[in-house]
Amino acid sequence: MSSVGRFMRAIRVQEFGNPDVLKLSPDVLVPSPGDGQPSLPYTPGSDVAGVVDDVGKNVTSFKKGDRVFTTATITGGYAEYTVAAEDTVFPLPKKLNFKQGAALSIPYFTAYRALFTKARGRAGEVVLVHGASGGVGIAACQIARAYGFKVFGTAGTAQGLNVVLQNGAHKAFNHRDKDYIEKIQEAAGGDGINIILEMLANVNLSNDLKLLSVGGRVIVIGCRGDIEINPRETMAKESSIIGVVLYMSSKEDWQEAGAALIGGMEAGWLNPLIGPVYPLEKAPQAHEDIIESSGATGKMVFVL
Repeated sequence: MSSVGRFMRAIRVQEFGNPDVLKLSPDVLVPSPGDGQPSLPYTPGSDVAGVVDDVGKNVTSFKKGDRVFTTATITGGYAEYTVAAEDTVFPLPKKLNFKQGAALSIPYFTAYRALFTKARGRAGEVVLVHGASGGVGIAACQIARAYGFKVFGTAGTAQGLNVVLQNGAHKAFNHRDKDYIEKIQEAAGGDGINIILEMLANVNLSNDLKLLSVGGRVIVIGCRGDIEINPRETMAKESSIIGVVLYMSSKEDWQEAGAALIGGMEAGWLNPLIGPVYPLEKAPQAHEDIIESSGATGKMVFVL
């Protein structure tokens, strides 16, 4: 459903393909609250933050003018207006700006799900975050530190290592150093790592299994290809390899994570780090940059 006579700028995708299929349209009808699923042409984007412009007739949790962020949208987030279901909208505390709000959903809800729902993490355990300078990695470091874990992180540049330390890690390791695995083992002591949050399993998984403690868990958040491992590495330690993907979350999972994360925003320890910022018309370039990037620092966002 769309509002008669109201138009907005939005990215529209007419066909599937490379980033150049992301086209800015200046005259898309503003959507109104209602039911619907996207089909071609569609507007991509799920993580947005802004001010409520209107609500559906049965909505009770929010009102016009509320500051909010979303974990999903119905009509797409690469636009000046979007429609989202009530249970995918969360209040945005005033301590965070809208760019930070747009950087919350995938990074922080993924990190929370990995650390608690899947790894069953407990305060006092040692957590290693591979790729800790990216959006999910920074979120994981902040959450783990706030909940009483001992936090190690990896990055590939001096800037990245500094970011990791500034966002909750007790120790940071350069994964480009030839002996960085040995340095992590030394820092962990004889007991090993309890939980590894893995952003690039096709590169690190074999070494991860060697780093784990007895009963340790590798949580696979990202992978870009194949890797050969020795399953015997899991046997003597009774360790586990567990995959995680955000869309498998139940409604109860979303609400639990949302409550915990909003508490972190209000307490002041949850602070999304913003990476590259693009205007909406640069969406194709932003996607190209993601594809070509060898690493990340913070969360990429679009601004209107």
